[in-house]
Amino acid sequence: MYIENITIKKNISSWLLFMFWIISIMIIVGGLTRLTDSGLSITEWELFAGFLPPLSENDWNKYFDLYKKIPEFKVQNYDMTMNEFKVIFWWEWIHRFLGRFIGISFLIPLIYFTYLTSFKKMINLYLIFILICFQGFIGWYMVSSGLVDRVDVSHYRLAVHLMIAFIILSLIFWNYLDLKSLITPDKKINFNLALFFLIILFIQISIGAFVSGMDAGTIYNTWPKMGSNFFPDDNNISNLLSLSAFNDASLVQFIHRNLAYLIIVVYFFIFFKIYINQIKRLYRPINFVGIFLIIQVILGIFTLLNGAQIYLASMHQISSIFLVSSCIYFLYLNKKVSN
Repeated sequence: MYIENITIKKNISSWLLFMFWIISIMIIVGGLTRLTDSGLSITEWELFAGFLPPLSENDWNKYFDLYKKIPEFKVQNYDMTMNEFKVIFWWEWIHRFLGRFIGISFLIPLIYFTYLTSFKKMINLYLIFILICFQGFIGWYMVSSGLVDRVDVSHYRLAVHLMIAFIILSLIFWNYLDLKSLITPDKKINFNLALFFLIILFIQISIGAFVSGMDAGTIYNTWPKMGSNFFPDDNNISNLLSLSAFNDASLVQFIHRNLAYLIIVVYFFIFFKIYINQIKRLYRPINFVGIFLIIQVILGIFTLLNGAQIYLASMHQISSIFLVSSCIYFLYLNKKVSN
């Protein structure tokens, strides 16, 4: 994205940075919504009607009566009181409110900046807006999976919902970096290697969503072994070769653990490659990635050892935002080599 006018460029940059942080908050709230089992508290798709929260006792009774019709209440929360329902309702309502706020906060400035520049120069951001709209649809598609015949949403749909959120965040950050006058290196490592690292990181985030969606973090709360062995006691290695492995909580946790080890190995390969080739302008970016990777791994281990305790699990997700962002920063600099 090339913007000639310095003032407009600065304003677009500030707007994108604001969107980056508000979407980060959205991801955090979404994680807490899942961790508190709040995602099914609003059982209807209300694009406009749900903009305001319940304002009367009748409104609260209406939402609670709708919740009482779904399996999560009938099987799991049948003794829930109105006050307990309000707790999970507020998490889901805030999550949906932020979704609406993000849509409005992105669309109105987008139209304004298009007027000041041109549609051609803003086309990347229109594609991001389409993704934001699609994310709203996926969010409801995910919720609808938990309204019939099950007490939780589909972990596959949860993973798709989370992945799209991170893709949106990454694209916004990439376009933000494109507007900054960054000092780029005069040489680089293989771009496909750096891209591969980001891809396996995204896969790990998806598997993390499986772990969360299946409550797989509440079992095998030991490390480095899973129980008394490296491989979970209740499974066979041959089961890893089946697609049904992604429906098995212990195997999903096993995959999540070992993919983390692979990510660490690939990181150190890239790290040493940069330092051996003395690509000094990539030292700082790759060091940032390493710092956030260490934090992420430590938080992951502590989250596991404490049975996916909500605060640790949330911090684990928050650190993933910083890790992905640092990877995008590294990838961007590695791609934009000075001539």
